[in-house]
Formats: sequence, C-alpha cells, structure tokens
Amino acid sequence: MDIVVPDIRTSGNAEFREPGIPIYGMSGSPDVRNHGFPDSRINNAIARTMTTKEISYKSGNKTCSRSKKQLERGEKEGIKQIWSVCVNKYGLATFTWNFDWRNLKIQGFDRLVGHLIVNSINDSWQPYKVDIDWTDTEQSISATPGRFHESFPGSYSVTFDYYLTAYSVGLPPPKKISYDEMFAASDKTDVVLIVQGKKLHVNKSFLSFHSDYFSTLFPANFKEGQMEEIEIREVSYKDFGLLLSTIYPMQVFPNDETAEKLLELAERFLIPSVKHLVEHHLLDHSKFENEKLMMLGDQYGIKSVLDKSIWQMDTVEEMKKLKDSPEYAKLSSETVARLFERFVEIS
Repeated sequence: MDIVVPDIRTSGNAEFREPGIPIYGMSGSPDVRNHGFPDSRINNAIARTMTTKEISYKSGNKTCSRSKKQLERGEKEGIKQIWSVCVNKYGLATFTWNFDWRNLKIQGFDRLVGHLIVNSINDSWQPYKVDIDWTDTEQSISATPGRFHESFPGSYSVTFDYYLTAYSVGLPPPKKISYDEMFAASDKTDVVLIVQGKKLHVNKSFLSFHSDYFSTLFPANFKEGQMEEIEIREVSYKDFGLLLSTIYPMQVFPNDETAEKLLELAERFLIPSVKHLVEHHLLDHSKFENEKLMMLGDQYGIKSVLDKSIWQMDTVEEMKKLKDSPEYAKLSSETVARLFERFVEIS
C-alpha cells in the first residue's frame, strides 16, 4: 500500500489520498508540497485516518526600538509563542520566536506544517516568510528580513502571522500480548519464575544482564538460585509480565497507561533500561498534563522530565493550576523550591 496523506482542505477526519500536504502560500491559496509523513511513522499494512486542525494567528502592531526587547507573549489553541527582536545600530532587525506546542500534542497532534510571515508596517521590507514543518514541540525561529528605513528613526512597527495545520495519525489499538506465549518454555530458558501461581520461563543470564535484582537472585551459591522454580511475591502476574515484556526481544513499548506502573516496577526490580524507555516516552510521546509529568520526574528521579516540566511553567496561571492539583502535594521540597524560583522569574 502506498503511503498516503490527506487533503487538509477537508477539515476533521480525512481519507487518505496521494502524497502531498497542502500548505498556504503568500496569497492564501492552497499550495501542494511534498510533505508526506516519514516512512517510519506509517505502517503500510494498516489503513488509518488522519485528523487535521487548521490554526492561524495574527499579532497586533508592535513597535521595535534599537535594543533587544520582547514584543509579545501569546497562546492560541495549544501553541505558545514568545516573540522578540533585536535592532542593531544600522537598523537591521533580527526577530526570534520561541514556540512550545506541547499542549497541542497532548490533544493528540504530532506534527505542524505551514509558515510564518513577518511584516513591516512601513514597508521597510517585503513580507518575509519562514516555512514550518515540526514534530518536536519546542522550536526556535530566527529571521532577519531587512533594515528599517532611515526615514523612520527611533521606532518601527511590525506584525507577524502564522498559518499552520496540525496533524494527528489515528493508530489502531495495541495488539493484546499473551504473556503465556511470550514466556513459554524453550531451549533458551533455564529457570521458572512463579507469579500468582503462574509460570514464566526465562533466561537467567538475560535477566541478570538487565537487572542487579536478578543477578543477585540467580547465582549458584545463592539458595534460591539453585531452585528450578523461584517465586516472585507482592506483584501481579499482569504487571510482572508487562515489566519483562518491555526488555524482551518481542519488545512492548511504554505508553501513558503503563508508564507509571513501569517506573514503579523498574525501581523495585532494578531495571534501568525500562526507566530509560519510559523517560523517552514521557519526553517525546506522552499526552500527560504537565503537572503529572513533573510529579513522575520528581518521584522517580528523571531529571530530564523534571527540568522540562518546570521550564514549561511559564505563566502565573499555570503555577496556580499546579498548586491546586493533586500532584503538587507529592512534590519534594527541593522541587517546590525550584518552582518558587521559576515563579519569581516569570512574575
């Protein structure tokens, strides 16, 4: 089956057609470009639908001066932006936009395509266009469209617009995993773990490589290590099967439903590779609210997730929302102190 991409001129759920994603040109009319999704994101054997959402924004008139300054901070439909400018002594203007569309990604969208245009009200330069094709939620754009006319010394008026289309690929539900089949006896298994009365046939060397817990459990001079069957207590068969399936050759990747449980089990059974997989999911794929991500990063010592979630607290309203959330009470005193510092920065 060919890779197919919808015509975004039909909003909502679109049927697939030939490759090519329309984006809007300077005139506002559709312009078809080759922006098909990467092969790695499309399973050609599975029919899917794609949801699209068109988002446009127009700033107010802003005045530039010959110094670096922030022109505007705004948000629309899950896309936050901070717009800044620096004008040098020759009147050359460099504009910077910092975008954060994590809130849009939480809604299920994973790609933005379109363009941004910066305009000089006094016609110091022609409208300057920057094409956009993003999958990462944090983006920075810099543009130097030209010099302001000398006939307008001291202050200059500018605006910017963006026209974006957000894309969400509808994925089929994950295939149900049979742990009985995954952990059946074979010539590669040499020990049996008993969980809630059910048997999981595993390989001692493989588990010992991934986990200090099992490398301690299995040695020949350890009493239980000499047993053909070893009981693992205080964990359900379903949860333990999930944990092992995350590192086994037929790997099952973390998702929002399993992430927190996997972190808990990875900590108990000392399997750092599982923690790293969950970290990757939380950073790049999770649709959790920022408060939840902060709590998980703090509780399980995932610095990258914690740092990112604190950095994304960039308004007083978001701080108030966090303070009222159930996750706030679970944060460590060190993280609360960092949040106070962040509050001072944005106030």
